[in-house]
Amino acid sequence: MTEETIRNVLKFRDARNWKQFHNPKDLAISISLEAAELLEVFQWSAEDVNCEEKQDKLREELADVLIYCILMADICGLEPDEIVREKLKRNEEKYPVEKSYGSKEKYCEREK
Repeated sequence: MTEETIRNVLKFRDARNWKQFHNPKDLAISISLEAAELLEVFQWSAEDVNCEEKQDKLREELADVLIYCILMADICGLEPDEIVREKLKRNEEKYPVEKSYGSKEKYCEREK
């Protein structure tokens, strides 16, 4: 995500004086609610797990999740790129390519 996009999200929020309503608990709830709406796009989709006919709704709900994640990072004083890099590093340790390639097993479920 670009710095410009992050700035635009924060500018949108600040122009409406909404930061005063944002706290980690409520933002976490909002992320969860929007993620549930994203999941709803796939509800009853049977074999069509891509839901190509629902791309507009998928884009809208995913954008909501991302926006709330940006707001959560901001209110908690976290840098999105930094926390993603850190998480990827931890995941690389848990899921080395030679043990994880083509496998859906969680790291604690695979044989050592």
